[in-house]
Amino acid sequence: EDPPLMKMKSRFLCAVTVLGVVATPQVHALRLLTRAPPAIMMAQAESTKFAGAAQAAAAVVEEVSRSVRTNGVEAPDTAQTFVAMDEKRAGIVDEEGLPLIYDKNAIQAYWQGQGGALQQRWVEFLAVAVPFLTRVAAMLISGGTDALQDNSRELARDARERIETLGPTYVKMGQMMSVRPDVLPQAALDELQVLQDGVTGFDSTLAIQVVEKEYGVPISEVFEDFPADPVAAASLAQVYKARLKATGEWVAVKVQRPSVQALVSKDLYVLRRAAEVYQGLVKRFAPQQRTDYVALLNEWAVGFYTELDFQNEAANMNKMAQVLEESGVEGVKVPRVYSEWTTRRVLVSEWIEGKKLSECPPEEVKELIKVGQECFLVQLLQAGFFHSDPHPGNLLRPQNQSDAQLVLIDFGLVAEVKQEDMDSMVSSIIHLANKDYASLVDDFIDLKILPPDCNRAKVIPLMDKALSPYVKGGGAKKYEDELKKLYGFEERGAVGGFQAMTQDMLTVLNDIPFSIPPYFALLARAVVTLEGLALSVDPDYGLVIEAYPFVARKLLSENRPELQRALQQVLYSGDGSSGVVTPTRLASLLNSAAGIVAKKEGAVFVDLDAVPESGISLSEAARYLLSRQAESLRELLSEEAYTAADLLLRQAVRKVVPAVAATLPQPPRLPFLPAPPDPLTLPLPFLLPANPAGGLVQPTLLTPVELVETVAPKLSREEELYAISLVDVVRSSFGDELAIVVAGDVVQDPVAASRSVIPVLTAIGKSGTVSGGEGGGASPLLAQLTSSAVAVLSQLPGGGGKQPEALEQLSSTLSELEPYEREALLEVSTRLTDRLRDTLDERLAKLR
Repeated sequence: EDPPLMKMKSRFLCAVTVLGVVATPQVHALRLLTRAPPAIMMAQAESTKFAGAAQAAAAVVEEVSRSVRTNGVEAPDTAQTFVAMDEKRAGIVDEEGLPLIYDKNAIQAYWQGQGGALQQRWVEFLAVAVPFLTRVAAMLISGGTDALQDNSRELARDARERIETLGPTYVKMGQMMSVRPDVLPQAALDELQVLQDGVTGFDSTLAIQVVEKEYGVPISEVFEDFPADPVAAASLAQVYKARLKATGEWVAVKVQRPSVQALVSKDLYVLRRAAEVYQGLVKRFAPQQRTDYVALLNEWAVGFYTELDFQNEAANMNKMAQVLEESGVEGVKVPRVYSEWTTRRVLVSEWIEGKKLSECPPEEVKELIKVGQECFLVQLLQAGFFHSDPHPGNLLRPQNQSDAQLVLIDFGLVAEVKQEDMDSMVSSIIHLANKDYASLVDDFIDLKILPPDCNRAKVIPLMDKALSPYVKGGGAKKYEDELKKLYGFEERGAVGGFQAMTQDMLTVLNDIPFSIPPYFALLARAVVTLEGLALSVDPDYGLVIEAYPFVARKLLSENRPELQRALQQVLYSGDGSSGVVTPTRLASLLNSAAGIVAKKEGAVFVDLDAVPESGISLSEAARYLLSRQAESLRELLSEEAYTAADLLLRQAVRKVVPAVAATLPQPPRLPFLPAPPDPLTLPLPFLLPANPAGGLVQPTLLTPVELVETVAPKLSREEELYAISLVDVVRSSFGDELAIVVAGDVVQDPVAASRSVIPVLTAIGKSGTVSGGEGGGASPLLAQLTSSAVAVLSQLPGGGGKQPEALEQLSSTLSELEPYEREALLEVSTRLTDRLRDTLDERLAKLR
């Protein structure tokens, strides 16, 4: 080939590779491109268009890099950071002049006085990274992905050694990627796994010097037993198992690597420069994009720097322990901190015997993932205070399982999320799981991912293509397979499929001005590691569907307006036009909260309009509805209960009154005389309340028809359909007999009606739906009345027959309610009767 073309091709692929490493959103597209057949790649490379694009891209890289070099690189800003930091110690610097907690101005001032230190570190980075990237590019050009596969283990070892050479900052990145079997090949994972626990430690003599310098006394005055070797070495520190002299307790002593703070702060500048280069390319080629990649890097940089402050980490540990306790999280523990022995560079905490998840067999990891997932969701979506680095080395399975199933360690990086963002995340998970992309657009606008003026007609179809494969689970490898199916790689061929996908990518880049909020840098770090760990033991794991039961419980338990809106969207029919709760959706949500999710489309997306075959029992549903966890749902359902009761009572009155009138004896019809008048049209005296407060009554002359039309207005078509659906739910749940009562057909079958009412009256008398005083329970009068009514109804023909099983189950549940559940039922029933009475008074006022 022509040497200049080969040179341009090499420069182009090197630039794309570097940018692909920096820019996570483009990784999957890059992998699809590089997995195209070598012949196609070579044909594209030899084309004039490719040569022109390569030359333009290389020129832009050089131009932007020169601009960055000219303008300099500022320290990352913290104005909008979500990293949890102890602001009480702001402005304090150490003996080297670096701030104890992240402070942009202080760091800027420090490096301005260090001459060419930053430029030297940039050269060191290029000297280590560029030869590796050039080697990878050369293999891709000469042999495609087959060449990479054949040399995968050698390349992986080379990459890991270079990462270790570059130091702690890059080791952290390697640790994060070591749990992503969906992104990297197994050879790379095996090598990067070494970075979890196999980081080369520093001499213990230096560790002792750090401890003694921090304490100002010999180490023997603090620790009775301090070993010569650490039990673990990490990228920023190493840990020793020591015994406190004062108490004899075994503790974990975490000692920071000497001079690591200066090295890390320099690396953050290097990465900032890479982000500046990439930001310049985005502005040049995709000006519509609004993602501030420098801000994303800033957030990660601020978090990483904060990890070097062990006193901040101790504060995070104490707060997390409190958060988990207050949130009722079971089976998870945070080690106790010994604050009196914790300093900026030394952290002393409770020693817990156990093994890391990376050392546990797959079956144990699979069980512990469930515990860890629930804990993480509580942190992220309920407390707004979450561990941002939950890799396998930071999760322990303690030997003493009676104390906890899982122990969280290493709280150097913890993030805080605002309440409005938590609510938007909850709503987005609901809509994503339900494949409601139209509502998901609103969530993304709230999360500042999309602008309010985005083109929904273009966004929604692309959301479907981009997000549906992710919801199906299985990580990046299955995501890639789904994308290939979606774009017809098999039917159209690799070229046709790639062209179709490229067209959508260009639409995203040019027409949809999305952005990625800075705090996603921290959230993504946590999600990437947790999801990767789960995928290592469950190849089909899908975070969205796994999180859905937790989100359903949250919707049911909290009554803030933001979550009430999301709950209404779930419970009401799909387009929200019916204005009433869909009973099937209510049953589906209750089952989801119990962890039983009905799915559709190949057991992937949540089906709100279906109830799982093996769902929760009627008794379990009733107890859940009356529990503290369903407070939000009860608030919403109280309004719906009123609507349902009102229209069912109106329907019953309009059925019962004519039916009773038809059973009255009619006077004989005499020849040559008019037919007797319809009883319903005869004016009759009625005693109506004189005012809504009750008390005095006033006689009023009305026809039964007028009274019925006033107190029970005719149902609209929509109300009739809703009444039919309610009767159908009662029939399917409790049988035909109670459905007869609910439908207002009591006159047609009074025996069946009385038989269905007996267990309900019995349960009401026992449960104390009407309070009997301060102690709760049934009132004596209520118990006597219900007992008498049951006795009378039981004497009717057929009244003592066997009750439907579901009705007996409900009766038994109501009679065994706990005090809180009885009070909840009392509150709901009292509110309902009060509303119905007020409505009746309003309607009767028209007749006064």
